[in-house]
Amino acid sequence: MKKILLLFLSVFGLGVQLVIGQQILVTEFGSNQPLAGVLIYSTDPGKSSITDSNGAADISIFKDQTEVIIQLLGFESKKISWENLASANFKIELKPSQITLDIAIVAASRWRQSTQDVPGKVRQLDEEKLFLRNPANSADWLGSSGEVFIQKSQQGGGSPMIRGFSANRLLYAVDGVRMNTAIFRSGNLQNVISLDPFILKSTEILFGPGSVMYGSDAIGGVMAFETLSPDFSKNGLNVKTNALSRFATANDEFTLHADVEFGLKKWAFLSSISRFDYNDLRMGANGPSEYLRTHYAVRENNTDRQIENLDPRLQVQSGYEQLNLMQKIRFQSGEKTDIEYGFHYSNTGNIPRYDRLIEMRNGNLRFASWDYGPQLWVMNNLGLNSSKKTAAYDQVKLKVAHQIFEESRMDRRFGAVELFNRSERINALSLNADFLKNIRKESFLSYGLEAVNNKVESIGKVEKIDTGELDPASSRYPNSNWLSLAVYGTYHAHFSEKIKLQTGARLNYTNLKADFSNNQDFFPLPFNETQNQYNSITGSLGLIYNPEPSLSISPLISTGFRAPNVDDLGKIFDSEPGAVLVPNPDLKPEYAYNFELNLNKHFQNKVKLDFSGFYTLLDQAMVRRPFTLNGQSEILYDGELSEVLALQNAAFAEIYGIQAGLEVALSKRFFLISRYNWQKGTEELDDESTSPSRHAAPAFGLTRLAYQHKKFKMEVTAQYSATRNFEDMPEEEKGKPAIYAVDGNGNPYSPGWTIFNFTSTFQLHKTIQVMAGIENIGDIRYRPYSSGIVAPGRNFTFGIKGSF
Repeated sequence: MKKILLLFLSVFGLGVQLVIGQQILVTEFGSNQPLAGVLIYSTDPGKSSITDSNGAADISIFKDQTEVIIQLLGFESKKISWENLASANFKIELKPSQITLDIAIVAASRWRQSTQDVPGKVRQLDEEKLFLRNPANSADWLGSSGEVFIQKSQQGGGSPMIRGFSANRLLYAVDGVRMNTAIFRSGNLQNVISLDPFILKSTEILFGPGSVMYGSDAIGGVMAFETLSPDFSKNGLNVKTNALSRFATANDEFTLHADVEFGLKKWAFLSSISRFDYNDLRMGANGPSEYLRTHYAVRENNTDRQIENLDPRLQVQSGYEQLNLMQKIRFQSGEKTDIEYGFHYSNTGNIPRYDRLIEMRNGNLRFASWDYGPQLWVMNNLGLNSSKKTAAYDQVKLKVAHQIFEESRMDRRFGAVELFNRSERINALSLNADFLKNIRKESFLSYGLEAVNNKVESIGKVEKIDTGELDPASSRYPNSNWLSLAVYGTYHAHFSEKIKLQTGARLNYTNLKADFSNNQDFFPLPFNETQNQYNSITGSLGLIYNPEPSLSISPLISTGFRAPNVDDLGKIFDSEPGAVLVPNPDLKPEYAYNFELNLNKHFQNKVKLDFSGFYTLLDQAMVRRPFTLNGQSEILYDGELSEVLALQNAAFAEIYGIQAGLEVALSKRFFLISRYNWQKGTEELDDESTSPSRHAAPAFGLTRLAYQHKKFKMEVTAQYSATRNFEDMPEEEKGKPAIYAVDGNGNPYSPGWTIFNFTSTFQLHKTIQVMAGIENIGDIRYRPYSSGIVAPGRNFTFGIKGSF
């Protein structure tokens, strides 16, 4: 009897040991320190786990998987079988590595998968580098990649350019929710600054069309942001707190951030707050004199005066402030079900539009004031992730979200008393359902549906500032409703270790209703209402060929589309001095046809090369062209005779270019990285001539030397952009002399530039990290192509972060 009891206890104890053994512990090789944030996943894209602050994670979901991949940026990835994990008693050590060959991403398929299984080019920004590079906002964080060109009309700006596309030809997604609205414009956008960079967990950039997964607008690329999420705790209440402050000298910036996280077994909470204060921005000392801010407007004794700026390097009237809040709540309702609620709030003060404030007309400033009003973004989203298998799917992700966007424009011409205020409010509802079904080993089918509805309310008014009298004015947009319904499906086939395939298709229906009656008193349009319906089909087909483990060759054919939105169809505004944009009810969708070839080669863990060549044809491209309104080619707009323009489906536009990258581990402590981007774009004009495309930036890139030793990290970066001569300037840009330098013939052009930056961090204590850097060491006076504001001059940055 005792032998039977001992045998039973031994078997029971073994079972307990196996259950407990399914908790993995990941530590750093050599130091034996636990590693937090380690991603653990398998060939099943619906399964993943992340280690907590103690380096531990529950990996019981991988028991039926043949292999598990363990990955953390900055360390060598490890692929190991379940049997070998058990033999190691579920304890794994990762060796530091400067080159990461395999990264798990989500943007390409909305499910986590390896970059080695994706035919397109995707870049993930290392969140560990966020505090080293210490960006002022999320636009600067994107720009630090060296593969996204950032345009800024004002300090509170940041419009990414990717592969020759920008604004509403790029897609923004936050926690899987579409951020693009029905009033995203074709010019330049600053919505990305609404994101707090200090709460970003992951930033992924998908280059090229992404319409199969993300729908309309995803022509040039997709920027997918994932924000922090609270962790559960296996051992009672776990509390984590972070606090950060940052200061910069070029604009006397002062930033404060704090977040606190509470973790329980089935509940977890995360609260975050950030406050940003940016004062007037100072430009560099060495560069074109045309960039200097020589005069600015003030109002004294009810009279506008143009006064001399005694400190012309100071860009007067460029400062603003911003507040960000975030709240996350997670609940584990079952072993295989996770529910998360997220609340985001971002609001700015008035943001002076600097490029308009420096415009001159007949020797005087054109505007006395021009501000973007407070830019508000609020998002509530509720998501459910479940791994309960059914006949139709193995994994499902459901997400419903509501967003509110508010923005306004307030402008007054110099010497006038009429202050125009045009404001918009957008209520955006969205539903996403994503499903995944494993077909066979390492092959899977993903499919889903998306519904998005935008309600746009637009108001215009004018105030006489001397009397306070208010009157109606033309609104920027008609009151509108924009609806998008879509279904999609993708198949990921793993034929062998050398050949993989990914293909997909999407069917999208768009309905746009616009009511122009609010503007009939100001512009007698030949219609009161319009309703447009569009059906769009897009697809992609990509191959990953690995002739050897160190080389991948990936050809990809993909299409994208952009259905006209409210900004395209119904906007009335002055697009440039002396020109006004009016509605065109005959507008149709534009389609992109893209081919690219991506090559990746690595030499052990020392050198990594990547190259992408792409060609994109944009058919029926929506571009601004001369138009007539009631038979007139010119109309009065805000008291000024202006040429009538409208967005029209031009014959074509094409973009082609290359992207190249090099990573070299020079030693255990030194690491070299270089990125280069060259793109050229042309578009057909109404007279069948061609012009360079506006958003095809000059060649640009960076070269960065990184050093890391124990508690100290640093980067020295050379960032550069080529010259854009007058002959190569887009026709639209030639009409903006206020923002460009002048060549020897008196024509506007964009000079090339190179700047050097230094950034560093030091772990002063296990809970305290200090950051210091110098941007634009040479104090170069430069203005990135198409930007309205001049970039910062020499800028000393300081920061301190505490983690408890």
